[in-house]
Amino acid sequence: MMRTLNICMAVTLSIVWLAIGAQARETKQKMKTEKQAFGKLPDGTPVDLYTLTNANGIEMKVMTYGGIVISLKTPDRNGKLEDIVLGYDNLQGYLDKTPYFGALIGRYGNRIGKARFTLNGKTYQLPKNDGENTLHGGLKGFDKVVWTAKPVKAKDGAALELTYVSKDGEEGFPGNLSVRVVYTLNNKNEWRIDYTATTDKDTVVNLTQHSYFNLAAGGAANNLGHEIYLNADRFTPVDKGLIPTGELRAVKGTPMDFTKPMTIGAHIDDNYDQLQLAGGYDHNWVLNKKGNSLSLAARVYEPTTGRVLEVSTTEPGIQFYAGNFLDGTITGKGGKVYVKRYGFCLETQHFPDSPNQPSFPSTTLKPGQKYATTTVYKFSAK
Repeated sequence: MMRTLNICMAVTLSIVWLAIGAQARETKQKMKTEKQAFGKLPDGTPVDLYTLTNANGIEMKVMTYGGIVISLKTPDRNGKLEDIVLGYDNLQGYLDKTPYFGALIGRYGNRIGKARFTLNGKTYQLPKNDGENTLHGGLKGFDKVVWTAKPVKAKDGAALELTYVSKDGEEGFPGNLSVRVVYTLNNKNEWRIDYTATTDKDTVVNLTQHSYFNLAAGGAANNLGHEIYLNADRFTPVDKGLIPTGELRAVKGTPMDFTKPMTIGAHIDDNYDQLQLAGGYDHNWVLNKKGNSLSLAARVYEPTTGRVLEVSTTEPGIQFYAGNFLDGTITGKGGKVYVKRYGFCLETQHFPDSPNQPSFPSTTLKPGQKYATTTVYKFSAK
């Protein structure tokens, strides 16, 4: 009797282990990173496209030009996968005209006032590509270079490493800056971005990601009905050039208060000085946090699809941009015309113009130091 029991237990355990093994193999097969050619730059430089897929079928397409995320398919409350980022169907669209759709941004995300800063007593002049200011790294920032890419192992998902060396003096910035960015699409339905950089000369650095989201499926409707929460009691007001004044202003009692979820469109056209200056929301919020721990910065909910986007970061700030400058002159994926407020950005960052604002958290990087930040975009539905 005992022998029969032992045999039965052994057979049961074997079946269980076979099932577990089969499930693990199936999960591994679903998790993959695939590469294909995606065209060439005018000088003949080839551009590749990588497709990352997690075990749950969420899919992200990334090209080596600009580290640009050209597609990101996530499920709605019924499990239907749809693309939730704005962009183009082909490389040429990104070469012709793009407001930084899906791009890696550097050396310095956001604006530097008067296109210059002083470091160690020396003034560095940068290109003016936003009125009198420098925006997102200059005329040829990290969004317009071809990154070296390779798939890397991830504990729980598919991952792609992107590397680039920005030479001393590139776009006016000092130091040879070696940058490594890893995109990981894990099985928790998170897109994790790990940024690291080192330099051989004192410099400034502020890296971010500039995807335009629309949780109603890539610009199917405007974003005004999205409900947004920002974990921030203060923001950095700007002048008419959208350069921070240096003030950290309380959001309470203003249209900038998203400490309780509110639709993007609820107050975007209010007669409030900051909304008038920026044509809507295009500001840096000061996150409620101490230190550089990974913590919740923002949550967005789109009621018609049930999609939820949560953003966590180690950074001190987040730029919420409501797509005010989309003007109907861009025809994107699937022939969709992107008009005003058809996409929004949540760019984690140090504050704009920090090199010229001594009271802001420093963006200076020195030789021997390592720049390291992490941002996580988590996708779900309810």
